[in-house]
Amino acid sequence: MADLKLAEIFALIALNAQRSLELTLAKKAALRCMAAAVILELHLEGELQHPEAQCSLKQDRAGGPQEWIYRKAVIEPLVNGKRELNRELLWWLHQASRLSKRKLVRFERSIADSLKERELLEEIPHLLGCDLYFHSSGVSIKEYRSNLEEYARITEYLRADVLEDGRAAEQSVCLLWLLRESGCMHDLFSRNELEQVTGKMVNLMQSDPLAKVMYPIRIRRGLEAAAKQFLQFKKHTVATQTGSGVNFLFPILERSQAVFIDTEAMLSGPETRLKDVLARLESKGHRVQVLRTGQNPLLKIDNLVYEAIPHAIYGRVPIHGVRLLPKHPV
Repeated sequence: MADLKLAEIFALIALNAQRSLELTLAKKAALRCMAAAVILELHLEGELQHPEAQCSLKQDRAGGPQEWIYRKAVIEPLVNGKRELNRELLWWLHQASRLSKRKLVRFERSIADSLKERELLEEIPHLLGCDLYFHSSGVSIKEYRSNLEEYARITEYLRADVLEDGRAAEQSVCLLWLLRESGCMHDLFSRNELEQVTGKMVNLMQSDPLAKVMYPIRIRRGLEAAAKQFLQFKKHTVATQTGSGVNFLFPILERSQAVFIDTEAMLSGPETRLKDVLARLESKGHRVQVLRTGQNPLLKIDNLVYEAIPHAIYGRVPIHGVRLLPKHPV
């Protein structure tokens, strides 16, 4: 079990399944929150409140050698040229979340490289590469995959800490806010659980000093938030006949939300379809676990769960296969 800091924990959640070579809107929102996580990490360690500790920020001595690398990418642009540093957490969070695109990319590389060195993060062919059109065109797309065991440990602990009665740990208090601002909350909690999570956050705002300061803050940009909401809408509509073409109307946004995998035989049975899907996924380096068989199998692909729904694309020649739809907790 790895000994991880707050920013590293959140990075494993936020970067998982994100494109590694492109700065998509979804990843930009995640990176802004990851930069804010660095500030919260320093705040929890007392590096922002005291003048003596702030001196270490200016001299790039905040934390151990592993933390220096990614912390410097966030802190250096904020402290350069300043004789005195602001001690207000609100100021630090706003400044960190407004880093330029170039600085966000630099920060991404620094924390991703740090996690890769410890085999906690890797780059693999993107799930979208299994899609009929990308697979046949030979287009190469890469994505991040967090270490499966570490990802499961992090998410299971967070869910237990938040959903069970009792006082939540400080890291969990911070992670709830980061998940909300990055739009990743639905990846960990079901719709029913979100009501419980909301109640937990309301209680924390009333009783926890850090939550009182942090939870009212909004750092998501309008366009990034709108794109995230559209992708959520697309996940639901693509499963219906009227929504089957939504993926192709907005090619600028990620289409990985509904990957179509063609099967060898037309009108093949469930077992044959599943065999073809598993073969395609495994050939691209994905780790797949079959959670449910039958007409609509449930597959855990890397760290995320998908439902494999039989689907056909009609043109001159019908193409039969399976469409993978993200299956969030219910």
